[in-house]
Amino acid sequence: MQHFRSQDLETWTKPDRTFVTAGDRAVELAIRDRLHSERPEDSVLGEEFGTEGSGARQWIIDPIDGTAHFMRGAPVWATLIALAVDDKPVVGVCSAPAFGQRWWASVGEGAWTNPGDPRRIRVSGTDTLEHAAFSYNAIQGWDGAGRLDQLIALQRRVWRARSYGDAWSYMLLAEGQIDAVAEFDLQPYDMAALVPIVQEAGGTFTAADGSEGPWHGSAVASNGLLHAELLAAMDG
Repeated sequence: MQHFRSQDLETWTKPDRTFVTAGDRAVELAIRDRLHSERPEDSVLGEEFGTEGSGARQWIIDPIDGTAHFMRGAPVWATLIALAVDDKPVVGVCSAPAFGQRWWASVGEGAWTNPGDPRRIRVSGTDTLEHAAFSYNAIQGWDGAGRLDQLIALQRRVWRARSYGDAWSYMLLAEGQIDAVAEFDLQPYDMAALVPIVQEAGGTFTAADGSEGPWHGSAVASNGLLHAELLAAMDG
């Protein structure tokens, strides 16, 4: 938070033309330092500093998911931390300090929010796309994946379509405030922490081709009731 809305925030452009700030680097280094101390045998994969170590247990870090928002002083950003065991995310934390909120889950233990007074969260019971609230995040990702026509058709079909942005969309899904999310052009660190939270809230999380896990470059998350219908609509 010391970097958020700072008047002298340092920023750089990475080779993939995305941005990184001094805040991104500081957060990832702080998390890595803690992991080195508390879990020295585990490996780490982070957006800013790559992969370190090897083994069945891997911590996956996105220090600031939503860097573009962070740079502009908008509060829609979060720190994402996951633990994957044998490539399966089993713990996920999404911390949004500008909102004063945090969400977390571990396999078999449910999904939760509000650390001071924990409240279990659950996806909605909406069972048709025509009644669904849908977040598509970035239109550019759909266009780059050759799915722009499908996005337009989905927007015409669902009850409400908005781009809430980044991890927040998935937390709204896990709390039952929206019903489905889909996006493209993603990396594992964008998704790994979200998987246990959505699933433990009763939802379903796959790639656009139906594959499980955060390793396939896309995310389709729903309350579960809508998942097959959503995947079919995205195929056009």
